[in-house]
Amino acid sequence: MNESNTARLLTLPNAGQAALSIRAKALIFHDAKSLRLLRQVELIAPSEANVLIIGETGTGKELVARHVHAQSGRSGPFVAVNCGAFSENLVEAELFGHEAGAFTGAQQARPGWFEAANGGTLFLDEVGDLPLPMQVKLLRVLQERQVVRLGSRKPIPVDVRLVAATNVNLEKAVQAGHFRLDLYYRLNVAPIELPPLHERPGDILPLVDYFIEYYRQRLDIAAPRLSAEARTELVNYSWPGNIRELENVVHFALIVCQNGVITPADLRLPGRVAGLGGQGAALPADGFEAIRAGLRQLLDDDTPDLYERIESLVFTTAFDYCRENQVRTARQLGISRNILRTQLKHFGLIGDSAADALAAAGA
Repeated sequence: MNESNTARLLTLPNAGQAALSIRAKALIFHDAKSLRLLRQVELIAPSEANVLIIGETGTGKELVARHVHAQSGRSGPFVAVNCGAFSENLVEAELFGHEAGAFTGAQQARPGWFEAANGGTLFLDEVGDLPLPMQVKLLRVLQERQVVRLGSRKPIPVDVRLVAATNVNLEKAVQAGHFRLDLYYRLNVAPIELPPLHERPGDILPLVDYFIEYYRQRLDIAAPRLSAEARTELVNYSWPGNIRELENVVHFALIVCQNGVITPADLRLPGRVAGLGGQGAALPADGFEAIRAGLRQLLDDDTPDLYERIESLVFTTAFDYCRENQVRTARQLGISRNILRTQLKHFGLIGDSAADALAAAGA
């Protein structure tokens, strides 16, 4: 790979089995900003402090969490749990375990993820998705260092280093009443902000080289050459899907490229329609056509919770564009202020008190 001697590569241990995951399967610290981040991570890792990793989807938060564990000196396992993957009815049993008969279908006792991570590190991804009642119980576990299984009254001591991650602004979630302030303070002892890929452009081409080698081995083909024009497009693209999007682009390019050369037409970047013949044409300079192209890519990638995420993107982008002025935002979107306020509260952009105050002020 084209990286300096100071560059570092992190990969998921089961990367080959995670093809459909939206997680980043590789993270390279090559850009100067990334190397500074790596030094910060390795300073934090040996401590016992809880860590909160903040970053967009696909930036490599789990890889950073695994590196924190690897550098921590803890002898126990690394256990990764996605808080948004469980229903509200099951999340307590998943995290803290349950006894036989605790609920319908609980035929035998089972330890939870805290017990499974005893002596090691528990990584709670998308911690902002935890319902408020579970946030209270999580806070108690962090304070008392023990869990009580569902259906039991006996506390079980646990020695767990907690690393949490989120792609939402927890401070705004606290203001909106969706996240507990005391839990936020408990988690945010050692924050790590993982910047999006476009803010660390020095990592892009080394990652491209890594994924070319990874997928050309799986496809059993010779490594193609990346044209200078393709390199330029890759570096200049904004990568809203971060490393996971880059991986998909490289994988597709290896499938369709011809004559051993990857050209811009092979990259299938928004703004260009790449045909299987390797020819590409610019899309019309129309915003809706660009959105259509982006939506088709998200559908191709089997993006989870697509409707909710697109709806959230519409309101967060418009609200930010209008400098958080509700009258202007509602006018831009062509909806009433009542509908807008409902959506802003739903997505954690304002709290009930803020909405009422802004409504009274006519903002």
